[in-house]
Amino acid sequence: MSNKPVVVYGASGYTGRLICEFLRQYNVPFTAAGRSADTLTESMTAHVPGIETADYEVTAVEHTVEALTDLFRGSSVVLNTVGPFMKLGDPVVEAALAVGAHYSDTTGEQDWIIHLDEEFGDRYAKAGLLLAPGIAQMYTTGEIAAQIALETPGLDTLDIAVFWGGSPTIASTRTILVNAAGGAAYHLAENQYVPFDPVPSLVPLVVPGQHELAQSLPWGGTSHPVWFKRDPRVSTCKAQGGVFNAALMHGVPVIVADALEATKDMTADERDAALDAVAAQVMNSMPPRENPRLNKSLDSVHASGPLGRAHVVIHGNSNYQQTGLLQAYAAYSLLQQPPRRVGLASGCQAFGHRELEGVLRAFGFIAPPIVTVHQ
Repeated sequence: MSNKPVVVYGASGYTGRLICEFLRQYNVPFTAAGRSADTLTESMTAHVPGIETADYEVTAVEHTVEALTDLFRGSSVVLNTVGPFMKLGDPVVEAALAVGAHYSDTTGEQDWIIHLDEEFGDRYAKAGLLLAPGIAQMYTTGEIAAQIALETPGLDTLDIAVFWGGSPTIASTRTILVNAAGGAAYHLAENQYVPFDPVPSLVPLVVPGQHELAQSLPWGGTSHPVWFKRDPRVSTCKAQGGVFNAALMHGVPVIVADALEATKDMTADERDAALDAVAAQVMNSMPPRENPRLNKSLDSVHASGPLGRAHVVIHGNSNYQQTGLLQAYAAYSLLQQPPRRVGLASGCQAFGHRELEGVLRAFGFIAPPIVTVHQ
């Protein structure tokens, strides 16, 4: 049983450590949980600045519904970073629901969010609990831009681009491969899910602020089409994204195509092992702590309608730190007041897009949004 109001599950990972760092800044007591107490202790003391001033405990736990339920009992919020979520997430969601705790994670897996919508959304709503997957820079900051664009009435189509500087973490690399090799990715067209090509190809995009075209991919469809499927203002939504490093982007479709071919006849267990091996070849070490001069982020949203247009651009930095901050703020807010929406909801739907914009700006992670409206 946790003695703290918040549990960070997967706290020893790159993103988990950042969440703990910002929970410390918000003075929120937390339990750092994961498979190994020794690894957790080393991660907290070596990689979380100022951890000696935090109110926290370290707990090792098995990845089962029973063990996680025992751990979560006594806590109000569970922040989950253990993925791939489609493979590992169900026990965490079940355990959080069993003890009456709000749930959030950092997923980039569209199929996981759709799964949560179908299997857990109503159950969490009936319990008065928030189920908020995908609170992370690549999804939430882009949604902030989209929601700002939709402040202009009469717009029904969203064209979203998300870019960042740097390399994905080990866990993100694994998730990218699982997304690409594991199933369909969708965009939204006239309020219906429409699949992308299962073998992704690079799409050049114009990126505000630079002359060179950037190369983009659908990244599993992203969470945006799911969030806007039930928004009466929006009928069509497509998101593309990538890293600014063109050489790295050009290699991704080749890696994905090779993984699809190599695993097409494998059993589920064989496929998981093969994808783990491919991911390890691509990224097998933790990236360094982000440098805001190098690790820039950019979210650009074109919103359009029959007679109007809006363009919103958010320039920022340190996308993984943005994720850590957004997760910590979610917990901080939930400990003080109910969310704006229960059941399945995005960060913006649960806490307000202008509120989240203010949080990111207060910590110096984004510049004021650049908004251009034509009506």
